[in-house]
Amino acid sequence: MSTSVALIGGCALITAAIKSVGPIALGGRELPDWFSSLVVLLAPALLAALVVTQALADGDRLAVGPDTAGVAAGGLVVFKTGSIIACVVVAAALTAGLRAVV
Repeated sequence: MSTSVALIGGCALITAAIKSVGPIALGGRELPDWFSSLVVLLAPALLAALVVTQALADGDRLAVGPDTAGVAAGGLVVFKTGSIIACVVVAAALTAGLRAVV
């Protein structure tokens, strides 16, 4: 067995163990309402953090480049039209165009 296969298998086992802790610890009980409302807020915050780090980070420093302009343009398009397809097309086209020029 290669090292990479063992690593992937180990990560899968650890992930399964971590995911099983919650249901085992709760034992069929419902989560409190305050906790459920808090968990709902985590997804948008994590998505925003991922978008910001992908758009503004270049290795270990902050940088503004074509990808930042593409994310900004895509955000404006989805805000104005609500169309995810148009957002992706505009963001990809602008990013590709700016990368070709720069």
